[in-house]
Amino acid sequence: MNTDQVPFDFPDLVSNPEPRCPCLLLLDTSMSMRGPALEQLNDGVRTFKDQLSSDSMAMQRVEVATVTFGPVKTVSEFQTADHFEPVTLIATGDTPIGSAIMHGLEMIDARKRDYRAAGISYYRPWIFLITDGGPTDPWQAAAQRVHSGDNAESKAFSFFGVGVEGANMEILAKICSPSRPPLKLSGLNFRELFVWLSASLKGVSRSQVGTSVPLPHPGWASV
Repeated sequence: MNTDQVPFDFPDLVSNPEPRCPCLLLLDTSMSMRGPALEQLNDGVRTFKDQLSSDSMAMQRVEVATVTFGPVKTVSEFQTADHFEPVTLIATGDTPIGSAIMHGLEMIDARKRDYRAAGISYYRPWIFLITDGGPTDPWQAAAQRVHSGDNAESKAFSFFGVGVEGANMEILAKICSPSRPPLKLSGLNFRELFVWLSASLKGVSRSQVGTSVPLPHPGWASV
């Protein structure tokens, strides 16, 4: 009986049974991002869409969701790249990184349940956090979740932390898994960052589910 309900519960998954590579963008839109930083971030996300759209397989396999903070807001739910439409991000509020991560992890878990219910295989999800500040809320529980999920044993997801100029890299390093330390964005090279992200996801989407894929060098990061 449950099987009969799948087409109605997950029409997007039934109409496109390709394996999925979910990518969650956790984007800082606090007041400190106002101005050139947010303008370049908006341009970078649009570039991300354009780059994914140039690859027919990535369009069908890569799913993108966007969460902004603060306050924490789901801008777009998981959807394949061909349906993903960037919105113009506006600066407001503070920097609740802890709450944003916890919210994002719940979204990842829920999407995994959808995949399993619809019989769809999936790649290890990617979570991409971009911030120019430090948490204005408790972040320790979120850090524990990241450490327990992004490691060689669980492989529940891959968590990437990116610090824009002004970011508290010390706390960001405590949030990220020790095996995947945060990177500092060179200037406002958001476009280069999202070109790298799209190229990485294209490579993943063309691989076999469960295999490791070498990532291109992040030329957008400062040393």
